[in-house]
Amino acid sequence: MKYKISIIIPFLNEEDNILFLTESLSSFFSAEKAYKAEILFVDDGSKDKSLQLLKTIKHQNYDCKIISLSKNFGSHAALRAGILNATGDFICFIYADLQDPLSLIDELYLNCSHGTDICWATREATENGFVERTFSKTYSFLMKKYAIASYPHNGFDIVMFNTKVQNCLNQNIENNSSVFLQILILGFKQDTIFYKKQARKKGKSKWTISKKIKLVVDSFIAFSYAPIRFVTLTGIFLFVIGLLWTIYIVVRKFTYNDLESGWPALVSILTIGFGITNISLGIIAEYLWRTLDSSRKRPVFIITDIFDIKNNEQI
Repeated sequence: MKYKISIIIPFLNEEDNILFLTESLSSFFSAEKAYKAEILFVDDGSKDKSLQLLKTIKHQNYDCKIISLSKNFGSHAALRAGILNATGDFICFIYADLQDPLSLIDELYLNCSHGTDICWATREATENGFVERTFSKTYSFLMKKYAIASYPHNGFDIVMFNTKVQNCLNQNIENNSSVFLQILILGFKQDTIFYKKQARKKGKSKWTISKKIKLVVDSFIAFSYAPIRFVTLTGIFLFVIGLLWTIYIVVRKFTYNDLESGWPALVSILTIGFGITNISLGIIAEYLWRTLDSSRKRPVFIITDIFDIKNNEQI
């Protein structure tokens, strides 16, 4: 009996890339595999013709379902929607731009089918631009140092895991969080393979600077106490500096009596002080907002419909 792999592909406005994606999938799965493949395309609120193209294109050599979300909830929410509806023995993520080679599926399956609960594909090198590489390396360094010590140096985008991990994720669908970091801290048996990330062949990346900033904030707020610790240490540091400065000016006043008061120094001190205070309050407010958001129990994603390509019917 063959195992079944559910491959989740989230997409947003990939009209230019859909044909290349489906042809690549059909070609890859045309070869004899040790497993059956189920592709779950998750439309994260596309405004172009991506969804219509997916429904009309002929899908060969794999089962296929298309999950439509009511709006753009973000790639991590789209992945969670796919995990919730996956029916395979193993689940894997692949992206519509195919910067991560499809051959990773075979390598990851080889590890997982031999008893590994979670197998990561870690970037060995990338053909992305300087800005992308710099962001990735900086993010990985900060996560490894201040959040999760086991976070790989070059980061990861691809993972395969079994139904034990799937059940844990479905029981704890977190808002404003990283599904990858949530998988990483579960503690199941894990392994890693390495690969070279390729440049995007078609279409334009949707990985905008605002989404990168949100990922950093989500990761640290959800998985690290470093921001709160930063507030505490900053307060202690400023208190010590202020105390030493106060002692200095008092001693200088009584010893030399040569200090003149002036508004520039006062404005400078107040500006720096209030700036740091506002930054600290902003960090605390992030935690409070996310606590409020979690208490509301609003859905992380909303599925409008699921279309089964094989049976040509809406589920």
